[in-house]
Amino acid sequence: MTTAEWTERYQGAVMNTFGPPQTVLVRGEGVHVWDADGNQYLDLLAGIAVNALGHAHPAIVEAVTSQLTTLGHTSNFFATEPQVRLAEKLVQLVGHDARVFFTNSGTEANEAAFKVTRRTGRTRVVVAEGSFHGRTMGALALTSKEAYRAPFEPLPGDVTWVPYGDAAALEAAVDDTVAAVLVEPIQGEAGVVVPPDDYLRVARAVTTRHGALLWLDEVQTGMGRTGAWFAYEQSGVVPDLLTLAKGLGGGLPIGACVAIGDAGTLLQPGNHGTTFGGNAVSTAAALAVIATIEGEGLLDHVTTIGDQLRRGLADHPLVAEVTGRGLMVGVVLHQPLAAEVQKAAMAAGLILNNATPDRLRIVPPLVLSESEAAHAVTTLRAVLDEVSA
Repeated sequence: MTTAEWTERYQGAVMNTFGPPQTVLVRGEGVHVWDADGNQYLDLLAGIAVNALGHAHPAIVEAVTSQLTTLGHTSNFFATEPQVRLAEKLVQLVGHDARVFFTNSGTEANEAAFKVTRRTGRTRVVVAEGSFHGRTMGALALTSKEAYRAPFEPLPGDVTWVPYGDAAALEAAVDDTVAAVLVEPIQGEAGVVVPPDDYLRVARAVTTRHGALLWLDEVQTGMGRTGAWFAYEQSGVVPDLLTLAKGLGGGLPIGACVAIGDAGTLLQPGNHGTTFGGNAVSTAAALAVIATIEGEGLLDHVTTIGDQLRRGLADHPLVAEVTGRGLMVGVVLHQPLAAEVQKAAMAAGLILNNATPDRLRIVPPLVLSESEAAHAVTTLRAVLDEVSA
């Protein structure tokens, strides 16, 4: 069947929450995918920073297959070996005493963290403008975009908004009534927006001073995306709450709320739950992702290839700035042409994202090679030339 035929069937059966699909993908291998019409694409979006090892990676295929033939679903009445091993591994990577609650997604990880903040006895949460934390009712209450929130208000409340990256505004907003400050180390949905170097340090200091939790949403930045396991490491701070998902499972649905230090004791039996969260198959996949990142030295690789992409795009006349760290790359345009660039790039065989009218987001698999990155730069520069003309 053709893409057009599949799209027609999609529109006849699937809720219209996303609009018509850009194409219908049928196969993936490494950093490439193919659609139903046989067109090949270099995937610079990776399922929105999810497919950390690309498509059909042997380590993930082996881990999932082995686990499914051994033990699949068990519910939360029972523990499994990969669940325990993954929790221990995340605690090791954090490097501090912590406890982990597993979920199926980043939104759910943020829902869990939101409930942790309520256990402090306070309700007010300070959140940055431009943020995106999810679409469920709790996570949506903490998501900045008015168009997302307005149709579903009233939402779980007591949220104070402050400009992202403005340390003075953050300090002014936090007092002894605040349960938590929630920020992304780098804003992803806003188009890879990087705050000033001292921003997270100020956030840590002000929350400590007022007895509030520092909650860092690393759903997009975590698990090696920026060249470190967690983007906050590059600031030297340690949060109280850390939310993860996307790249953690390498394509399998999994999220995690990591509560560090005393925050790890705030949720007790009966306070929260999940049927599928932390299931044996997804946690086995996550262990394979982590082992591959470690075994293949991908953290250093991510830094090298990310720098290559930024250097290759920074001097194009249509490009005002290239932002981000590692393989989280934002391309800021002088004109609001991101949608046109995205469409032309796809026609040229590149999948990327127009995050805002003047920002492109590039979050490829962490295994993107030097030659593949060079091809991406050459192709995207040609697309920028075409759109500029």
